[in-house]
Amino acid sequence: MSKKMKVLLLVDIQNDFCPGGALAVPDGDEVVAIANELMRSGKFDVVMATRDFHPSDHLSFAVNQGKSPFEEGDVGGITQTLWPAHCVQGTAGSEFHPDLELDRVDVFVPKGTDREIDSYSGFFDNGHKRETTLRSALLSHATFNRVDKLQDIELYVCGLATDYCVAATVRDALELHIPTTLVVDGCRAINMAPNDEVNTLRELASRGATLTSSRELLTSERAQPVHRTERVHDGMHP
Repeated sequence: MSKKMKVLLLVDIQNDFCPGGALAVPDGDEVVAIANELMRSGKFDVVMATRDFHPSDHLSFAVNQGKSPFEEGDVGGITQTLWPAHCVQGTAGSEFHPDLELDRVDVFVPKGTDREIDSYSGFFDNGHKRETTLRSALLSHATFNRVDKLQDIELYVCGLATDYCVAATVRDALELHIPTTLVVDGCRAINMAPNDEVNTLRELASRGATLTSSRELLTSERAQPVHRTERVHDGMHP
C-alpha cells in the first residue's frame, strides 16, 4: 500500500477577511480557534497556509476600475465581482489573524500577486494561466516524506471564504486528483446571495470532496505523522 501524507491547508485567514477588515467575512475570526486546534492535533504531516497578497493597483479592486465595490468588471479577460481594496501588500489587512499560530505553519503560499488577474484558488489564478507555489510545495514535501504522487496526499482544507477562495481551492485540488476533505465548521462564507454556502457545499460534495467537521476529524483514530518537515519561507511571510 502506498504511503499517505496528510496536509492541512489554511486558506486566507487574514485580517481583511475578519470582522473589522476591508472585506470581512461574517464571523470569519471564528475559524482561527478551529485552525489552531487542528494544527495542534498532531494529525497532519504538513501544514500550509495561503495568503491573498495584492499590489495596490490590482485590477480586481473596484477603485482601480472607476467602479463601486461589488459591481462586475473585467479582470484578466474574466468577468467577476470587483472588490473593495483588500489584503494589499504592506498593510495590516494583508497579515494573518494575530491569534493564528503561525509557528505551526510549514509552508506559506502567496496568491493574487499579479495585478492583471485575480487568484481565488490556492493553486492557480482565475484563468488557470499561472500556478502558485502550492502544487510544487506539495510535491516537494511528498518526496521528502517518501510519498509517490499527488493522489497519495490527503488534503484537509479550512479557511475563508467557503463560497469563494476555499471553494476554488477545493475544486482545483480535485481536478489535480488530490483526495480532498473540507472541514466545514473551519470555514465561513460570504453569502453574497442567499444559500451560497449551502449550494457551494453541495456542489463540492458532488465533485468528490468529503465534508467533515473538526470534531469528527479530531475524535477519529489518531494519525501518526510520518515526519514533520521544516518550515519553508517565500520571503513574504512571517
